[in-house]
Amino acid sequence: MTDARDLSRRIASLLASERNTVAEFLVALADFDAERGWAALGYASLFQYLERELELTSTAAARRMTAAGLVRRFPVVVAPLRDGRICMSVVYELAKALTPENVDEVLPRFFGLSKRDAEALVAELRPVANPPRREVVTTVARAAPTAAAAAASAVPERTAPGKSERVLPAGSGELLSAPERPRDEVEFLDPELRRYHITVSRAFLAKLQAAKDAVSHSIPDGDPEAVLSAGLDLLLEQAAKRRGLVKKPRPAPATPSNDPRHIPAAVAREVWRRDGERCSFRLPDGSVCGSTKRLQLDHIMPVARGGKSEVDNLRVSCACHNRLAARQMFGDTWMDGFTHEASTA
Repeated sequence: MTDARDLSRRIASLLASERNTVAEFLVALADFDAERGWAALGYASLFQYLERELELTSTAAARRMTAAGLVRRFPVVVAPLRDGRICMSVVYELAKALTPENVDEVLPRFFGLSKRDAEALVAELRPVANPPRREVVTTVARAAPTAAAAAASAVPERTAPGKSERVLPAGSGELLSAPERPRDEVEFLDPELRRYHITVSRAFLAKLQAAKDAVSHSIPDGDPEAVLSAGLDLLLEQAAKRRGLVKKPRPAPATPSNDPRHIPAAVAREVWRRDGERCSFRLPDGSVCGSTKRLQLDHIMPVARGGKSEVDNLRVSCACHNRLAARQMFGDTWMDGFTHEASTA
């Protein structure tokens, strides 16, 4: 079996080569466009050349045109493309915000960002002016032919404060033949405001209406964001209670538990706070995982080997790193008897 570290080095080398190739491609494409090479070949535009000659999809062609145009106007973008500080998906967002006046200040702010983070930064730099807010419900056909019921799509937007508009499709609600869109989408409008698109079931809309009715004494206008925020607050409060993170902790019981696996609430609370409610498993590069999903308290020295349920012997771990730590401690053969997972070694 190939050594994992050797394979990792090869992957890193290939990634560096890929980044360099992307940068070279955009530089060459920018030069090609500046010289109108596409016209010399008989094409009406660079876009047509990319679609017909290079056989890119229309979306890919448009994005590469945007990136090449950015490289042409701001050659300083090439270096961070080569070393990976920015990637192609971020370049497309960067093109919306970069100007000759702000390039020195703004470009570094995009380094290391994901596409979503870059979208948020663009919304901060170029906020949408007076975006409307309204609640829109449409019906869409499910992609699977066996699913007869249509999903409902709730699209919260923005309008004047204190007002809400509910827009339904004309007629009886014709089912759309387009493929089902992703479960949720976020559009960044300004530093604080987001437009959130989510595909939900008819049952969800019924629950939402019932929730609006139930809290109509405190939220009389039935604002969906206020109603859903109240529900989310309850879920977060329940999660905090499970971790012992309450405003008024109960006193510790007079008689401690005899179960060596039992973690006292005060101990759990201190560990959750110390680790910032994030996975604290240490990665090979010295950093911590930092995941906030599927978290649990993990004994560093397992109870089976005499470990105690004490603050110094506990850490917050995601489920994946909890299992990995167990495999490192007990070995794959022993762990395979307790899980259906294949060995990850």
